[in-house]
Amino acid sequence: MNYLAHAYLSFGQDEVLVGNFIGDFVKGKMMSGFPQGVQNGIKLHREIDLFTDTHPLVRAGQSYLRPTFRHYSTVITDIYFDYFLAKNWAKYSSIPLENFIQNTFVTLRHHRQLFPDRFANMFQWMEKDNWLLKYREIDGIKQTLTGMSRRTRFDSKMDVAHLALIEKEAEFEVIFFAFFKDLETFAREKLIEIRDSNAGH
Repeated sequence: MNYLAHAYLSFGQDEVLVGNFIGDFVKGKMMSGFPQGVQNGIKLHREIDLFTDTHPLVRAGQSYLRPTFRHYSTVITDIYFDYFLAKNWAKYSSIPLENFIQNTFVTLRHHRQLFPDRFANMFQWMEKDNWLLKYREIDGIKQTLTGMSRRTRFDSKMDVAHLALIEKEAEFEVIFFAFFKDLETFAREKLIEIRDSNAGH
């Protein structure tokens, strides 16, 4: 999943939020250098990504994209799902999206001393350009995917992936609603499981 979903699936817990955001930037022995709550967030991030990558509904959506976008289909569906989450935000939270995003950035800034260098560099741009709010509009999705396309080593065609979203928006939205319900249940239960496993040590 992409960053807005990871923020939402931190369930209002600050250290979990930080871990959920830096999860892709923490390798091996780095993990032990973080507070337990942040470690929980990193673990949750990885569990969310694995659940998403193996979910049959997500794979069904990716099967439509794969002939054109190949292995980049997984990245593209992650971005699509943030679009649907942002667009339908009121179904999931009573906090307005703009306020939720502002609170997310404030929390992350407060913990910036914990950021791995690569994430610290990216976070500057994430906040400056308000990536999380951009996901609410097709133009923002286009900008995000085009930016990612420039950074790939091969011709990903991600700069035109927004067109597939426009063409099949209704179908992808149905997939998102059904999948995200499963994901939210999974993430809540998994976070409890992660915390309980710490208590058992």
